[in-house]
Amino acid sequence: MWAQAVYGTIVGTVVDATGAAVANAKITITDVGRDVTQNTTTNESGNFNQRFLIAGSYRVRVEAQGFKTYIQDNVPVSVDTEVKVPVTLELGQVSQTVEVSSEAGVLKTERSDVASTYSERTVTELPVLNRRFTNFQLMTPGVVSFPTSLTAASAENPQGSYRMLVNGQSFAGTSHLLDGTDNHDAVLGWIVINPTLESVTEAKITTANYDAEFGVASAGVVSAQTKSGTNQIMVRPSNSSATTT
Repeated sequence: MWAQAVYGTIVGTVVDATGAAVANAKITITDVGRDVTQNTTTNESGNFNQRFLIAGSYRVRVEAQGFKTYIQDNVPVSVDTEVKVPVTLELGQVSQTVEVSSEAGVLKTERSDVASTYSERTVTELPVLNRRFTNFQLMTPGVVSFPTSLTAASAENPQGSYRMLVNGQSFAGTSHLLDGTDNHDAVLGWIVINPTLESVTEAKITTANYDAEFGVASAGVVSAQTKSGTNQIMVRPSNSSATTT
């Protein structure tokens, strides 16, 4: 369960036109940006789930004998979230394809946490004082800065971070995670590494009802995910040579 602090999950149910479950359907889930594919199958109830997915945009392909192939594009996966993709197959040949291009919604079916998620675009483009990642924490409902945060010695807080009071709880009860690793100073209550905004792909700040996997937290959980490579070539402007990401 610890890995869910970093990864997201795609779940769904495959049925036919009558609503009957389709068992043993082949599910192919592709990370569009990285061109990485994972496969699974539906169980006897037509359900499937694929965990440990890096945040990004995915394509879901469903194949079953006697049915047209179903393709769902633009399935967004976020950190520590679960995306539900309901699939209804049409009778036909596997060589025939039904494509759905609308985005799937994010439904919390296994948790009731209260959280704010900041996308890559929000983190990089929203005007933020001093361009500090911890400023996004203060934009979250129920979060304020500890009064003495700005008067701490610079040697104790070289990055100018804030101590968080979440819903009136002690700043010591806030857990900070960076790419799934502990990023919290247990003594002083600071975030250890304040990541640059350009390196963050997504940040989730949970203020209530977080899962038992966050056992060290008693106030809130800040989970940030940084960029990883893609399968695309990026060409730098001017005279710079092409580089991969």
